[in-house]
Amino acid sequence: MNEQTSLANHLEQALHKYADNPAYSCLGQTLTFAEIDEKSRALAAWLQHHPALSQGDRVVIQLPNITQYPIAAYAVLRAGMVIVNTNPLYTPTEMRHQYKDSGAKAVIILADLLPKLNEVISETDIGCVISTTPADLLTGAINDKSDGIVCFNQALAKGQELALQPRISEQPGDICILQYTGGTTGVSKGAMLTNSNVITNAKQTMLRLANGCREGQEIFVCPLPLYHIYAFTVNMVTFACNGNLNVLIPNPRDLSAFIDAIKPFKFTGMSGINTLFIGLCMQDAFKALDFSEFKLTISGGTSLTSVAAETWRKVTGCSISEGYGLSETSPVVCLNEPGNEVLGTVGKPLIETDVELRNEAGESVPFGDEGELVVRGPQVMKGYWQQAEETAKVFTEDGFFRTGDVAVRLATGEIKIVDRLKDMIIVSGFNVYPNEVEDVLTKHPNIVEAAVIGESDDKTGEKVAAFITVSSDIAENDIIEHCKLMLTNYKVPKKLVIMEELPKSTVGKILRRELRTAG
Repeated sequence: MNEQTSLANHLEQALHKYADNPAYSCLGQTLTFAEIDEKSRALAAWLQHHPALSQGDRVVIQLPNITQYPIAAYAVLRAGMVIVNTNPLYTPTEMRHQYKDSGAKAVIILADLLPKLNEVISETDIGCVISTTPADLLTGAINDKSDGIVCFNQALAKGQELALQPRISEQPGDICILQYTGGTTGVSKGAMLTNSNVITNAKQTMLRLANGCREGQEIFVCPLPLYHIYAFTVNMVTFACNGNLNVLIPNPRDLSAFIDAIKPFKFTGMSGINTLFIGLCMQDAFKALDFSEFKLTISGGTSLTSVAAETWRKVTGCSISEGYGLSETSPVVCLNEPGNEVLGTVGKPLIETDVELRNEAGESVPFGDEGELVVRGPQVMKGYWQQAEETAKVFTEDGFFRTGDVAVRLATGEIKIVDRLKDMIIVSGFNVYPNEVEDVLTKHPNIVEAAVIGESDDKTGEKVAAFITVSSDIAENDIIEHCKLMLTNYKVPKKLVIMEELPKSTVGKILRRELRTAG
Protein backbone atom coordinates (compact mmCIF):
# COMPACT_ATOMS: atom_id res chain seq x y z
CA MET A 1 0.00 0.00 0.00
CA ASN A 2 2.98 2.34 0.44
CA GLU A 3 3.27 4.77 -2.43
CA GLN A 4 6.69 6.06 -3.38
CA THR A 5 5.85 9.72 -3.07
CA SER A 6 5.83 12.56 -0.56
CA LEU A 7 2.77 13.85 1.22
CA ALA A 8 3.29 17.10 -0.69
CA ASN A 9 3.04 15.23 -4.01
CA HIS A 10 0.02 13.31 -2.77
CA LEU A 11 -1.77 16.56 -1.88
CA GLU A 12 -0.76 18.32 -5.10
CA GLN A 13 -2.29 15.52 -7.16
CA ALA A 14 -5.60 15.98 -5.33
CA LEU A 15 -5.52 19.79 -5.63
CA HIS A 16 -5.15 19.48 -9.39
CA LYS A 17 -7.51 16.53 -9.90
CA TYR A 18 -10.41 18.15 -8.04
CA ALA A 19 -9.63 21.75 -9.01
CA ASP A 20 -13.27 22.78 -9.55
CA ASN A 21 -14.65 21.08 -6.43
CA PRO A 22 -15.31 23.02 -3.21
CA ALA A 23 -12.53 22.16 -0.75
CA TYR A 24 -12.91 24.14 2.47
CA SER A 25 -15.69 26.29 3.89
CA CYS A 26 -15.32 28.52 6.94
CA LEU A 27 -16.95 31.71 8.23
CA GLY A 28 -19.36 31.72 5.28
CA GLN A 29 -16.60 31.53 2.62
CA THR A 30 -15.97 28.46 0.45
CA LEU A 31 -12.74 27.97 -1.50
CA THR A 32 -12.23 25.45 -4.30
CA PHE A 33 -9.29 23.06 -4.54
CA ALA A 34 -7.90 25.33 -7.28
CA GLU A 35 -7.98 28.31 -4.93
CA ILE A 36 -6.36 26.30 -2.13
CA ASP A 37 -3.75 25.17 -4.67
CA GLU A 38 -3.00 28.73 -5.75
CA LYS A 39 -2.73 30.13 -2.24
CA SER A 40 -0.70 27.26 -0.80
CA ARG A 41 1.67 27.34 -3.79
CA ALA A 42 2.20 31.09 -3.27
CA LEU A 43 2.89 30.68 0.43
CA ALA A 44 5.21 27.74 -0.25
CA ALA A 45 7.22 29.85 -2.71
CA TRP A 46 7.40 32.69 -0.19
CA LEU A 47 8.72 30.32 2.49
CA GLN A 48 11.32 28.89 0.12
CA HIS A 49 12.64 32.36 -0.72
CA HIS A 50 12.82 33.56 2.90
CA PRO A 51 16.49 34.10 3.85
CA ALA A 52 16.05 32.50 7.29
CA LEU A 53 14.59 29.26 5.94
CA SER A 54 15.83 26.17 4.12
CA GLN A 55 14.16 22.98 3.01
CA GLY A 56 13.90 20.52 5.88
CA ASP A 57 13.36 23.28 8.46
CA ARG A 58 10.53 22.93 10.96
CA VAL A 59 7.63 25.39 10.73
CA VAL A 60 5.12 25.83 13.57
CA ILE A 61 1.46 26.21 12.63
CA GLN A 62 -0.53 27.61 15.56
CA LEU A 63 -4.03 28.33 14.30
CA PRO A 64 -7.63 27.36 15.05
CA ASN A 65 -9.83 25.71 12.39
CA ILE A 66 -9.84 28.47 9.78
CA THR A 67 -9.07 28.03 6.09
CA GLN A 68 -5.59 29.46 6.62
CA TYR A 69 -4.74 26.17 8.38
CA PRO A 70 -4.92 23.85 5.34
CA ILE A 71 -3.34 26.55 3.18
CA ALA A 72 -0.43 26.84 5.64
CA ALA A 73 -0.08 23.08 6.13
CA TYR A 74 -0.06 22.34 2.42
CA ALA A 75 2.36 25.24 1.86
CA VAL A 76 4.89 24.04 4.43
CA LEU A 77 4.90 20.58 2.85
CA ARG A 78 5.08 21.95 -0.70
CA ALA A 79 8.05 24.09 0.37
CA GLY A 80 9.88 20.92 1.44
CA MET A 81 9.64 21.77 5.12
CA VAL A 82 8.27 19.99 8.22
CA ILE A 83 5.02 20.88 9.99
CA VAL A 84 5.01 21.33 13.77
CA ASN A 85 1.32 21.27 14.74
CA THR A 86 0.75 23.44 17.82
CA ASN A 87 -2.28 24.09 19.99
CA PRO A 88 -3.36 27.78 19.81
CA LEU A 89 -4.50 27.61 23.46
CA TYR A 90 -1.00 26.79 24.70
CA THR A 91 0.56 28.92 27.41
CA PRO A 92 3.91 30.63 26.74
CA THR A 93 5.60 27.86 28.77
CA GLU A 94 4.12 25.15 26.53
CA MET A 95 4.93 27.16 23.40
CA ARG A 96 8.53 27.62 24.53
CA HIS A 97 9.00 23.88 25.03
CA GLN A 98 7.58 22.90 21.66
CA TYR A 99 9.34 25.66 19.73
CA LYS A 100 12.71 24.92 21.31
CA ASP A 101 12.43 21.15 21.23
CA SER A 102 11.50 21.12 17.54
CA GLY A 103 14.13 23.70 16.62
CA ALA A 104 11.49 25.52 14.58
CA LYS A 105 12.72 28.32 12.33
CA ALA A 106 9.33 29.85 11.48
CA VAL A 107 5.81 30.18 12.88
CA ILE A 108 2.45 30.81 11.21
CA ILE A 109 0.32 32.09 14.06
CA LEU A 110 -2.99 33.71 14.95
CA ALA A 111 -2.50 37.46 15.50
CA ASP A 112 -4.17 37.23 18.94
CA LEU A 113 -1.32 34.99 20.09
CA LEU A 114 1.49 37.43 19.25
CA PRO A 115 1.79 38.71 22.85
CA LYS A 116 2.46 35.13 24.01
CA LEU A 117 4.92 34.64 21.16
CA ASN A 118 6.78 37.81 22.17
CA GLU A 119 7.37 36.34 25.63
CA VAL A 120 9.31 33.38 24.28
CA ILE A 121 10.62 34.09 20.79
CA SER A 122 14.00 35.36 21.99
CA GLU A 123 14.69 31.90 23.47
CA THR A 124 13.98 30.11 20.18
CA ASP A 125 15.48 29.81 16.69
CA ILE A 126 12.43 31.37 15.03
CA GLY A 127 13.46 34.00 12.49
CA CYS A 128 10.26 34.20 10.46
CA VAL A 129 6.78 35.08 11.79
CA ILE A 130 3.59 35.12 9.70
CA SER A 131 0.45 36.24 11.50
CA THR A 132 -3.19 36.09 10.44
CA THR A 133 -6.63 37.01 11.70
CA PRO A 134 -9.72 34.87 11.01
CA ALA A 135 -11.07 37.50 8.61
CA ASP A 136 -7.93 37.81 6.43
CA LEU A 137 -9.19 35.61 3.59
CA LEU A 138 -12.60 37.30 3.69
CA THR A 139 -11.25 40.84 3.41
CA GLY A 140 -8.00 40.34 1.52
CA ALA A 141 -6.58 43.17 3.61
CA ILE A 142 -2.82 43.51 4.00
CA ASN A 143 -2.00 44.90 7.41
CA ASP A 144 1.52 46.18 7.81
CA LYS A 145 3.21 44.57 10.78
CA SER A 146 6.07 45.86 12.87
CA ASP A 147 9.13 44.02 14.13
CA GLY A 148 9.49 41.94 10.99
CA ILE A 149 6.13 40.16 11.37
CA VAL A 150 4.56 39.42 7.99
CA CYS A 151 0.82 39.48 7.34
CA PHE A 152 -0.58 36.23 5.86
CA ASN A 153 -2.12 38.01 2.87
CA GLN A 154 1.14 39.90 2.28
CA ALA A 155 3.07 36.60 2.12
CA LEU A 156 0.49 35.23 -0.35
CA ALA A 157 0.70 38.32 -2.56
CA LYS A 158 4.51 38.29 -2.68
CA GLY A 159 4.62 34.53 -3.15
CA GLN A 160 2.47 34.72 -6.26
CA GLU A 161 5.35 36.51 -7.97
CA LEU A 162 7.92 33.87 -6.95
CA ALA A 163 8.77 30.51 -8.50
CA LEU A 164 8.18 27.35 -6.48
CA GLN A 165 11.50 25.49 -6.35
CA PRO A 166 11.76 21.70 -6.73
CA ARG A 167 11.78 19.89 -3.40
CA ILE A 168 15.22 18.55 -2.55
CA SER A 169 14.06 15.37 -0.85
CA GLU A 170 10.91 13.35 -1.59
CA GLN A 171 11.62 10.05 0.16
CA PRO A 172 8.74 8.08 1.76
CA GLY A 173 10.76 7.80 4.99
CA ASP A 174 11.39 11.53 5.32
CA ILE A 175 9.72 13.30 8.25
CA CYS A 176 6.86 15.57 7.20
CA ILE A 177 5.20 16.26 10.57
CA LEU A 178 6.36 16.57 14.18
CA GLN A 179 3.21 15.71 16.12
CA TYR A 180 3.67 16.42 19.81
CA THR A 181 2.00 14.08 22.26
CA GLY A 182 -0.22 15.52 24.96
CA GLY A 183 2.39 14.94 27.62
CA THR A 184 0.18 12.55 29.62
CA THR A 185 3.21 10.39 30.40
CA GLY A 186 5.61 13.21 31.10
CA VAL A 187 7.03 16.05 29.02
CA SER A 188 5.49 16.41 25.56
CA LYS A 189 7.48 14.54 22.88
CA GLY A 190 7.48 15.03 19.11
CA ALA A 191 6.34 11.95 17.20
CA MET A 192 8.22 11.87 13.88
CA LEU A 193 5.62 11.09 11.23
CA THR A 194 6.91 10.35 7.75
CA ASN A 195 5.44 10.87 4.29
CA SER A 196 4.73 7.14 4.11
CA ASN A 197 3.13 7.07 7.59
CA VAL A 198 0.51 9.70 6.77
CA ILE A 199 -0.22 8.72 3.17
CA THR A 200 -0.61 5.06 4.09
CA ASN A 201 -2.85 5.80 7.07
CA ALA A 202 -5.09 8.00 4.91
CA LYS A 203 -5.45 5.16 2.42
CA GLN A 204 -5.99 2.54 5.13
CA THR A 205 -8.72 4.71 6.62
CA MET A 206 -10.38 5.32 3.26
CA LEU A 207 -10.61 1.56 2.62
CA ARG A 208 -12.46 1.12 5.92
CA LEU A 209 -14.79 4.02 5.08
CA ALA A 210 -15.36 2.97 1.47
CA ASN A 211 -19.11 2.58 1.89
CA GLY A 212 -19.50 6.00 3.50
CA CYS A 213 -17.18 8.16 1.44
CA ARG A 214 -17.90 8.76 -2.24
CA GLU A 215 -15.35 10.55 -4.36
CA GLY A 216 -16.01 14.28 -4.63
CA GLN A 217 -19.57 14.11 -3.31
CA GLU A 218 -19.27 14.35 0.48
CA ILE A 219 -19.61 17.33 2.82
CA PHE A 220 -17.79 16.67 6.10
CA VAL A 221 -18.18 18.80 9.20
CA CYS A 222 -14.81 19.27 10.92
CA PRO A 223 -15.14 20.53 14.52
CA LEU A 224 -12.04 18.82 15.88
CA PRO A 225 -8.84 20.89 15.76
CA LEU A 226 -6.64 20.41 12.72
CA TYR A 227 -3.53 20.61 14.93
CA HIS A 228 -4.67 17.26 16.35
CA ILE A 229 -3.46 14.37 14.16
CA TYR A 230 -6.97 12.87 14.10
CA ALA A 231 -8.51 15.78 12.14
CA PHE A 232 -5.25 16.45 10.29
CA THR A 233 -5.10 13.00 8.68
CA VAL A 234 -8.83 12.24 8.43
CA ASN A 235 -10.02 15.64 7.20
CA MET A 236 -7.04 17.38 5.57
CA VAL A 237 -5.60 14.26 3.92
CA THR A 238 -8.11 11.39 3.73
CA PHE A 239 -11.25 13.36 2.88
CA ALA A 240 -9.55 16.21 0.99
CA CYS A 241 -7.54 13.84 -1.19
CA ASN A 242 -10.83 12.21 -2.20
CA GLY A 243 -12.13 15.54 -3.51
CA ASN A 244 -14.58 16.23 -0.69
CA LEU A 245 -15.61 19.43 1.09
CA ASN A 246 -14.58 20.09 4.70
CA VAL A 247 -16.67 22.58 6.68
CA LEU A 248 -14.33 23.96 9.35
CA ILE A 249 -15.65 24.92 12.79
CA PRO A 250 -13.29 27.43 14.48
CA ASN A 251 -14.79 27.10 17.97
CA PRO A 252 -16.85 23.94 18.58
CA ARG A 253 -17.55 24.99 22.17
CA ASP A 254 -19.84 27.72 20.84
CA LEU A 255 -22.63 25.30 19.96
CA SER A 256 -24.98 28.01 18.62
CA ALA A 257 -22.36 29.29 16.15
CA PHE A 258 -21.47 25.67 15.29
CA ILE A 259 -25.09 24.87 14.39
CA ASP A 260 -25.49 28.12 12.42
CA ALA A 261 -22.33 27.29 10.44
CA ILE A 262 -23.53 23.86 9.28
CA LYS A 263 -27.19 24.76 8.75
CA PRO A 264 -26.74 25.85 5.08
CA PHE A 265 -25.20 22.48 4.14
CA LYS A 266 -26.70 19.08 3.43
CA PHE A 267 -23.74 17.61 5.27
CA THR A 268 -23.07 13.91 4.84
CA GLY A 269 -20.50 13.25 7.56
CA MET A 270 -18.97 14.51 10.77
CA SER A 271 -16.07 13.62 13.02
CA GLY A 272 -16.29 14.27 16.73
CA ILE A 273 -15.93 12.94 20.26
CA ASN A 274 -18.26 11.84 23.00
CA THR A 275 -18.70 15.18 24.78
CA LEU A 276 -19.47 16.99 21.51
CA PHE A 277 -22.09 14.45 20.45
CA ILE A 278 -23.90 14.79 23.79
CA GLY A 279 -23.67 18.59 23.75
CA LEU A 280 -25.12 18.93 20.25
CA CYS A 281 -27.97 16.52 20.95
CA MET A 282 -29.12 18.72 23.83
CA GLN A 283 -29.64 21.68 21.45
CA ASP A 284 -33.11 22.13 19.91
CA ALA A 285 -31.57 23.96 16.94
CA PHE A 286 -29.38 20.94 16.21
CA LYS A 287 -32.33 18.56 16.39
CA ALA A 288 -34.10 20.73 13.79
CA LEU A 289 -31.32 20.40 11.15
CA ASP A 290 -31.72 18.51 7.88
CA PHE A 291 -30.14 15.07 8.38
CA SER A 292 -31.52 13.58 5.15
CA GLU A 293 -28.04 13.12 3.61
CA PHE A 294 -26.19 12.42 6.85
CA LYS A 295 -24.69 8.92 6.86
CA LEU A 296 -21.21 8.91 8.44
CA THR A 297 -20.10 9.82 11.95
CA ILE A 298 -16.60 8.99 13.19
CA SER A 299 -15.63 9.09 16.86
CA GLY A 300 -12.11 8.99 18.24
CA GLY A 301 -9.79 10.58 20.75
CA THR A 302 -11.67 9.33 23.79
CA SER A 303 -14.07 6.53 24.69
CA LEU A 304 -17.57 6.64 23.19
CA THR A 305 -20.30 5.91 25.72
CA SER A 306 -23.34 3.82 24.81
CA VAL A 307 -25.61 6.69 25.89
CA ALA A 308 -23.93 9.11 23.48
CA ALA A 309 -24.17 6.61 20.60
CA GLU A 310 -27.84 5.87 21.25
CA THR A 311 -28.78 9.53 21.66
CA TRP A 312 -26.93 10.47 18.47
CA ARG A 313 -28.75 7.78 16.48
CA LYS A 314 -32.12 8.94 17.82
CA VAL A 315 -31.46 12.58 16.93
CA THR A 316 -29.63 12.23 13.61
CA GLY A 317 -30.59 8.77 12.37
CA CYS A 318 -26.87 8.02 11.97
CA SER A 319 -24.78 5.45 13.83
CA ILE A 320 -21.29 6.29 15.10
CA SER A 321 -18.18 4.46 13.89
CA GLU A 322 -15.78 4.55 16.82
CA GLY A 323 -12.09 4.26 16.07
CA TYR A 324 -8.81 4.21 17.95
CA GLY A 325 -5.43 5.72 17.35
CA LEU A 326 -2.58 7.79 18.73
CA SER A 327 -0.31 10.62 17.65
CA GLU A 328 2.40 7.98 17.23
CA THR A 329 0.29 6.01 14.72
CA SER A 330 -0.64 8.83 12.35
CA PRO A 331 -3.26 8.17 14.00
CA VAL A 332 -5.75 5.43 13.02
CA VAL A 333 -5.13 1.84 14.21
CA CYS A 334 -8.68 0.44 14.42
CA LEU A 335 -12.03 1.65 13.10
CA ASN A 336 -15.55 0.29 12.96
CA GLU A 337 -16.93 -0.14 9.46
CA PRO A 338 -19.83 2.32 8.97
CA GLY A 339 -23.16 0.52 9.18
CA ASN A 340 -21.59 -2.58 10.72
CA GLU A 341 -20.43 -1.11 14.01
CA VAL A 342 -19.97 -3.22 17.11
CA LEU A 343 -20.90 -0.76 19.85
CA GLY A 344 -18.45 -0.61 22.73
CA THR A 345 -15.51 -1.56 20.52
CA VAL A 346 -13.17 0.42 18.27
CA GLY A 347 -13.65 -2.11 15.48
CA LYS A 348 -11.03 -4.24 13.80
CA PRO A 349 -7.46 -3.18 12.93
CA LEU A 350 -6.99 -1.47 9.56
CA ILE A 351 -5.43 -3.34 6.64
CA GLU A 352 -1.68 -4.07 7.06
CA THR A 353 -1.94 -3.32 10.79
CA ASP A 354 -0.80 -5.97 13.28
CA VAL A 355 -2.34 -5.64 16.73
CA GLU A 356 -1.48 -7.87 19.68
CA LEU A 357 -2.45 -7.86 23.35
CA ARG A 358 0.39 -8.70 25.69
CA ASN A 359 0.89 -9.25 29.41
CA GLU A 360 3.63 -7.76 31.59
CA ALA A 361 6.04 -10.46 30.46
CA GLY A 362 5.49 -9.45 26.82
CA GLU A 363 3.54 -12.61 25.99
CA SER A 364 0.39 -12.59 23.89
CA VAL A 365 -2.81 -13.18 25.88
CA PRO A 366 -5.73 -15.39 24.73
CA PHE A 367 -8.89 -13.98 23.11
CA GLY A 368 -11.08 -12.40 25.78
CA ASP A 369 -8.20 -11.69 28.17
CA GLU A 370 -6.95 -8.19 28.94
CA GLY A 371 -3.52 -7.09 27.78
CA GLU A 372 -1.56 -4.04 26.70
CA LEU A 373 -2.32 -3.20 23.09
CA VAL A 374 0.79 -3.16 20.92
CA VAL A 375 0.73 -2.25 17.24
CA ARG A 376 2.97 -2.68 14.21
CA GLY A 377 2.19 -1.24 10.80
CA PRO A 378 3.18 1.28 8.11
CA GLN A 379 1.45 4.11 10.01
CA VAL A 380 3.62 3.74 13.14
CA MET A 381 5.99 6.67 13.71
CA LYS A 382 9.70 6.66 13.02
CA GLY A 383 10.33 7.50 16.70
CA TYR A 384 10.39 10.50 19.03
CA TRP A 385 12.27 13.59 17.86
CA GLN A 386 15.75 13.62 19.43
CA GLN A 387 14.60 11.17 22.14
CA ALA A 388 16.38 7.89 21.45
CA GLU A 389 15.88 6.57 25.00
CA GLU A 390 12.16 7.38 25.03
CA THR A 391 11.80 5.78 21.60
CA ALA A 392 13.48 2.61 22.82
CA LYS A 393 11.09 2.41 25.78
CA VAL A 394 7.96 2.31 23.62
CA PHE A 395 9.09 -0.24 21.03
CA THR A 396 9.35 -3.97 21.68
CA GLU A 397 12.26 -6.04 20.41
CA ASP A 398 10.10 -7.33 17.57
CA GLY A 399 9.10 -3.82 16.45
CA PHE A 400 5.70 -3.29 18.03
CA PHE A 401 4.73 0.10 19.47
CA ARG A 402 3.51 -0.10 23.08
CA THR A 403 0.41 2.07 23.37
CA GLY A 404 -0.02 1.98 27.17
CA ASP A 405 -3.69 1.09 26.65
CA VAL A 406 -5.37 -2.01 28.03
CA ALA A 407 -7.62 -3.84 25.58
CA VAL A 408 -9.54 -7.06 24.93
CA ARG A 409 -9.99 -8.78 21.56
CA LEU A 410 -13.45 -10.22 21.00
CA ALA A 411 -13.89 -13.63 19.37
CA THR A 412 -15.18 -11.83 16.27
CA GLY A 413 -11.93 -9.81 16.00
CA GLU A 414 -13.04 -6.40 17.28
CA ILE A 415 -10.87 -4.59 19.80
CA LYS A 416 -12.37 -3.17 23.00
CA ILE A 417 -10.26 -0.55 24.77
CA VAL A 418 -10.55 -1.11 28.50
CA ASP A 419 -8.53 1.87 29.73
CA ARG A 420 -5.13 3.48 30.05
CA LEU A 421 -2.72 1.34 32.07
CA LYS A 422 -1.89 4.31 34.27
CA ASP A 423 -5.58 5.12 34.92
CA MET A 424 -6.36 1.69 36.29
CA ILE A 425 -7.59 1.69 39.92
CA ILE A 426 -6.63 -1.20 42.21
CA VAL A 427 -9.20 -1.81 44.95
CA SER A 428 -8.18 -4.56 47.42
CA GLY A 429 -6.13 -6.17 44.65
CA PHE A 430 -8.94 -6.01 42.09
CA ASN A 431 -8.53 -4.03 38.85
CA VAL A 432 -11.13 -1.32 38.20
CA TYR A 433 -11.15 0.49 34.87
CA PRO A 434 -12.62 4.03 34.95
CA ASN A 435 -14.20 3.70 31.49
CA GLU A 436 -16.47 0.90 32.67
CA VAL A 437 -17.70 2.82 35.73
CA GLU A 438 -18.14 6.02 33.70
CA ASP A 439 -20.25 4.17 31.13
CA VAL A 440 -22.56 2.87 33.88
CA LEU A 441 -22.84 6.30 35.52
CA THR A 442 -23.85 8.03 32.26
CA LYS A 443 -26.62 5.49 31.76
CA HIS A 444 -28.44 7.22 34.64
CA PRO A 445 -31.00 9.60 33.07
CA ASN A 446 -29.96 12.54 35.27
CA ILE A 447 -26.19 12.23 34.75
CA VAL A 448 -24.74 14.12 31.76
CA GLU A 449 -21.02 13.36 32.07
CA ALA A 450 -18.82 11.35 34.42
CA ALA A 451 -15.13 10.98 35.21
CA VAL A 452 -13.72 8.35 37.56
CA ILE A 453 -10.33 8.27 39.29
CA GLY A 454 -8.67 6.33 42.09
CA GLU A 455 -7.99 7.92 45.45
CA SER A 456 -5.97 6.58 48.39
CA ASP A 457 -7.88 4.52 50.94
CA ASP A 458 -6.55 3.11 54.22
CA LYS A 459 -8.55 -0.11 53.98
CA THR A 460 -8.57 -0.97 50.27
CA GLY A 461 -5.43 0.79 48.99
CA GLU A 462 -7.50 2.78 46.52
CA LYS A 463 -11.18 3.67 46.26
CA VAL A 464 -13.30 4.65 43.27
CA ALA A 465 -14.08 8.39 43.20
CA ALA A 466 -16.64 9.69 40.69
CA PHE A 467 -17.06 13.27 39.46
CA ILE A 468 -20.27 13.98 37.58
CA THR A 469 -22.36 16.72 35.97
CA VAL A 470 -26.14 16.43 36.17
CA SER A 471 -29.19 17.68 34.28
CA SER A 472 -31.36 17.92 37.41
CA ASP A 473 -31.23 17.29 41.15
CA ILE A 474 -30.27 13.77 42.09
CA ALA A 475 -29.78 11.97 45.40
CA GLU A 476 -26.41 10.36 46.04
CA ASN A 477 -28.10 7.17 47.19
CA ASP A 478 -29.97 6.90 43.86
CA ILE A 479 -26.65 6.97 42.00
CA ILE A 480 -25.11 4.30 44.24
CA GLU A 481 -28.14 2.03 43.82
CA HIS A 482 -28.00 2.57 40.05
CA CYS A 483 -24.33 1.53 40.02
CA LYS A 484 -24.97 -1.54 42.18
CA LEU A 485 -27.39 -2.87 39.56
CA MET A 486 -24.54 -3.12 37.02
CA LEU A 487 -21.27 -3.17 38.96
CA THR A 488 -19.78 -5.52 41.50
CA ASN A 489 -19.32 -3.88 44.89
CA TYR A 490 -15.61 -2.98 44.66
CA LYS A 491 -16.29 -1.04 41.42
CA VAL A 492 -19.11 1.06 42.92
CA PRO A 493 -17.96 4.65 43.65
CA LYS A 494 -17.21 5.31 47.32
CA LYS A 495 -17.00 9.05 46.70
CA LEU A 496 -19.31 11.21 44.57
CA VAL A 497 -18.73 14.84 43.61
CA ILE A 498 -21.25 16.84 41.56
CA MET A 499 -19.55 19.56 39.51
CA GLU A 500 -20.76 22.41 37.31
CA GLU A 501 -18.34 21.31 34.59
CA LEU A 502 -15.67 18.64 34.26
CA PRO A 503 -12.15 19.77 33.31
CA LYS A 504 -11.48 19.14 29.63
CA SER A 505 -8.66 19.49 27.13
CA THR A 506 -8.96 21.66 24.04
CA VAL A 507 -10.19 18.65 22.05
CA GLY A 508 -12.88 17.90 24.63
CA LYS A 509 -11.22 15.03 26.47
CA ILE A 510 -12.11 14.88 30.15
CA LEU A 511 -8.89 15.44 32.13
CA ARG A 512 -8.77 12.88 34.92
CA ARG A 513 -5.33 14.11 35.97
CA GLU A 514 -6.78 17.52 36.93
CA LEU A 515 -9.35 15.79 39.10
CA ARG A 516 -6.53 13.92 40.83
CA THR A 517 -4.76 17.21 41.52
CA ALA A 518 -7.96 18.87 42.74
CA GLY A 519 -8.84 15.86 44.89
